[in-house]
This record gives sequence, structure tokens and C-alpha cells, in this order.
Amino acid sequence: MKNGIRSILGDEHRHNAATKLSQAAHLAALHAHRTALLESPRYADEKRLLKFGCRVYSQSDEDGILQEIFRRIGTKSRSFIEIGSGNGLENNTLYLLVQGWRGIWIEASSKKVIAARNTVARFTAEASLRMEQQRVSAENVDSLLGRLVSDSELDLLSVDIDGNDFYILQAIRSVSPRVIVCEYNAKFPPNLSWVMEYDASHHWNGTDYFGASLKALELLLGGKGYALVGCNLLGCNAFFVRKDLASESLFYSPFTAENHYEPARYFLLAAYQSGFPAGFGPFRSFG
Repeated sequence: MKNGIRSILGDEHRHNAATKLSQAAHLAALHAHRTALLESPRYADEKRLLKFGCRVYSQSDEDGILQEIFRRIGTKSRSFIEIGSGNGLENNTLYLLVQGWRGIWIEASSKKVIAARNTVARFTAEASLRMEQQRVSAENVDSLLGRLVSDSELDLLSVDIDGNDFYILQAIRSVSPRVIVCEYNAKFPPNLSWVMEYDASHHWNGTDYFGASLKALELLLGGKGYALVGCNLLGCNAFFVRKDLASESLFYSPFTAENHYEPARYFLLAAYQSGFPAGFGPFRSFG
């Protein structure tokens, strides 16, 4: 019996080791593929944003891209609004808070708001972060922002609500942020302007039916005075800079979906993980 137990345990140990080796090989392949993409001729021009991408608290490489955009155009108020901020551990603005910015998180899920309050209690206590539990719609977003925003020049607006993003951006008139980052649906090629029908009660069902194509967002925000300056490598977020700041000396032109479109590469997400579950706790700056 003891020999049988040893044999079973040995088989289990070998299976676990083989699984870990397989996972490590897969992750190494993802890193190699990401590196090869970024070293390709398409991304060689220094005005493109992709090679600056990195993840601190964002979903993938958005933290690095936003940092590079603001390195080029500078900041004014160092303030932001993020609509669809989640539980606070993975979004586009937590890294900015760590760097001394201030802003507002708006999230529809009460559970995620409670989790976020616990996670970033330091920032709410310091009044550098305000949190609003609110389901945003095309009907209420502009009045909501008008009530919440006091900065004459908001630096960043981030929108990621897995559905009505286009209509939210269309409805906003009370603020003109210097930079906008928003989700796009990379299923649709860069020459196609496609937008899902508006539904104020929409909940993402986990399929590829959501949001708007990159061309639709380019046309919408272009009409509002913004230039499309890039997308992230995973093909999920697009970056727009106000046209008075988006000179061709700073960003790669033309500012079109055809030029900046990145296909969906969601499979690369694991290549941006640190290897541990996301966490946040007390910290201090040094130097």
C-alpha cells in the first residue's frame, strides 16, 4: 500500500511539474511574440507610442503609453476622470494617483466601489480621489461631469464600460479633457464605422458584441476636436489628444484609424502580468 501511495504521489508531482513547465513555456512564447512585434518596422518611428507601453496598474500597456503622451504634451491640472474604474486594482488611473495626480472614479457596481474604497483608502482620505457609485448613461453623463468637475482644464478622461462608450463620449459637452483614452472593438477593420445600438440598460455578455469600431470613434472624436494618436498593442484601447496639442512633430500622422489600428491581441494579456495577483497597500516615495 505504501509503495502504491508513493507511486500516486510521484505521478501527481510529475504532472504538476509538467504543467508548470508548459505554462512557463507558453508565457515565454508570449513575451517573445510581444518583443518581436514591437521590434518590427511598423513600430520603428519614435513618434509611435507602442514601444513605450508598460503595465503598472493598467490592464496591459496603457500606463506606459499615457505616461509618454503626457511627457510629450505636458500636464496642466494633473487631474482625471475614469468612467468604469472597476475594483481599483486594474485601471488607467491608479498609477497616476501614485504619482500625485487627483481625480474621480465612477463605477456602476456597488461591490466594485466597496472593494475600491478599501483598496485605495489612502487616496480618499487625502481627498486626492473621489469615488462615485453611478451607472452612467447618455442621458446623465454630462450633467454628472458638470457637477463633479471643477478643473478648468482636465488632463485625462478614461472611458471603459463595455458597451455604450461611444454614446457616452458623444453626450459629453461640459468638459474638454486634453487626452481621452477609450475602449474600441477591434473585431471591425479600420475602414468600417460600426457602433452597437444604444441601450441604457446594456450589460456586456462576454461576447464580441460591444462598443464601437476605431473608425467610428475617430470620426466622433475628430468632430469634437481630437486626433487619434495611437492604440495599445492588445488592440483594446485608443488614445486621443486634443488637436491643439497633437502636432505632427510629436505624434505619428496621419491621425486615422487606418494608420493606428491594432488588431485584437487579447491573448497577449498574460505577458503583462507580474506573476502574482494584483494587490495594493501602504507605500511611500523615496528620493
